[in-house]
Amino acid sequence: METRPLLVIGNKNYSSWSLRPWLLLRHHGIPFDEHRLPLDTPRFATEIAQWSPTRRVPALRHGEVAIWDSLAICEYVSDVFLSGAGWPADVASRALARAASAEMHSGFAALRTAMPMNTRRHRPHPGLGADVLRDVERVLSLWADCRARFGGGGDFLFGGFSIADAMYAPVALRFASYGVELDAGGRAYVDALLGLDAMREWLRDAAAETESVAATDAVP
Repeated sequence: METRPLLVIGNKNYSSWSLRPWLLLRHHGIPFDEHRLPLDTPRFATEIAQWSPTRRVPALRHGEVAIWDSLAICEYVSDVFLSGAGWPADVASRALARAASAEMHSGFAALRTAMPMNTRRHRPHPGLGADVLRDVERVLSLWADCRARFGGGGDFLFGGFSIADAMYAPVALRFASYGVELDAGGRAYVDALLGLDAMREWLRDAAAETESVAATDAVP
């Protein structure tokens, strides 16, 4: 299949789920086309149904293949374009990477609700609830465990950059935007993610956007 994949995304400032497959594609230098639909706009409401049956972003089109879930898109990219290298090669580390990614995919609701992604924000949150702090603690514990057991070959959770890192990249951005206090290991990992060329590109594009999602911008 020679068709370039098309990735439909939301605002780069706000859309955490869009970032995940975008970052995987861009980091690995996979050519793809990008179609941006600003969130909470009439254009989004009009167009999204043609791309995603859930009316959410991201969505991927590649020839006759249509996928509407971030993790599933990352899996597809790994299988089709990376010969499976989106995951660690070792069986044990690959299993943990999948578990960590699945936990991010379905969990941390308190963290995501209290700290929606807003890359233009640069001020501490005035008060995070106990449920949010438990999520933060769990994220940092998970990162530390992955790094200690499998991260010796590089700066990321399993050494080299993997789907697991793409899944946690928006959390790193949230920690930076909301001034979350991190231990040394957590800070080093966040710095590694923010230092990626692809992440820098995403943040430059996000800074240039002019749309505003009022509910997100109003978070104290």
